[in-house]
Amino acid sequence: MLSLSRVFVSGSIIVCQSTALSVSYFSACHCLTYPKKTSPYSAVDSERYSSLVKAVMSSRVSSQTPESLQVEDEHIYGPVVKAQKLSRPEMREPKSLHPFLNPERDLTTDESGPPVHIQLNRGKSFAPSVTRILQQTLSTEQLFYLDRWKRRMLAELGEEGFKQYSQSIFKQGKLFHSALEEILMSGVAWTPGTSGTPEHPPDVQGYLQSISHILEDVRAVRAIESTVQHGPLNYLGVVDCVARYRGVLCVIDWKTSEKPKPFLSNTYDNPVQVAAYAGALNADENYKYQVENGLIVVAYKDGSPAHAHRLDSDLMSEYWKTWLLRLEEFTEQRANQGSTASAEKK
Repeated sequence: MLSLSRVFVSGSIIVCQSTALSVSYFSACHCLTYPKKTSPYSAVDSERYSSLVKAVMSSRVSSQTPESLQVEDEHIYGPVVKAQKLSRPEMREPKSLHPFLNPERDLTTDESGPPVHIQLNRGKSFAPSVTRILQQTLSTEQLFYLDRWKRRMLAELGEEGFKQYSQSIFKQGKLFHSALEEILMSGVAWTPGTSGTPEHPPDVQGYLQSISHILEDVRAVRAIESTVQHGPLNYLGVVDCVARYRGVLCVIDWKTSEKPKPFLSNTYDNPVQVAAYAGALNADENYKYQVENGLIVVAYKDGSPAHAHRLDSDLMSEYWKTWLLRLEEFTEQRANQGSTASAEKK
């Protein structure tokens, strides 16, 4: 245990008046004499730093506080110059704020019976899909990171390897959704590894294991892989699932990922996609109820517990506004393309 009773500062020499080492088996005092040399610290103003030395050496635990250190720093280096805060850009509002909920429907209205499964019929509709609209209105930053990821994958796998990788991911996603559809349509609680549980392809076993704890809380399925269309806004999509999750009716979007996505921000445009599907369902005459909540479930191939990201009514309203902005941007792009094409023909 080291005990320092007093420290004097004089010029460039620090003299310890009394030093004791209270160790039962060690005690030493060395007095060495060296030729006097000119120290580079001899020009230092000792009076200016004496209070700092005393405060540090007077006790085993420094008595200084962040406030006192700041005062001393300002004395030595001058006051801190704080940078001005950057003003955040204001969130744009859609030109036409179309309502998210259908005023003609009651939120308490519910449907009984088997889940609805309306197949997409492209022969009857030329409305653009939600996926296409989001892909064609990616921000510059999103395009940059997407391009960088693609370049890195091409460098690692080569062009043919990247093509096979993309096809494999698409195939796994399709098999995963087919297996989910079979499980949810059966209406029977599914537990992996139990007798009577249907066998699924090895490629999706890990994903199903990953979401097993989520499926325990999914009840009252209303729609599975069903088309929803917003007539007034002219777009459509295929919703993965509409069901009650922990008692709350939600539009559920099932996603697969090779990397963990524990935060909603990790899901990129998925919340906007869910809000777009819910808004279309609320306006679609094929559905007599409406939904104001969403759920994004990210499943992992290695069977790790899936992450479930809930979107309450407030979040859905915010993402609905974002969707309307993206839809406006897409509409403007098409209008500009049409004008350019007409000019070229002339």
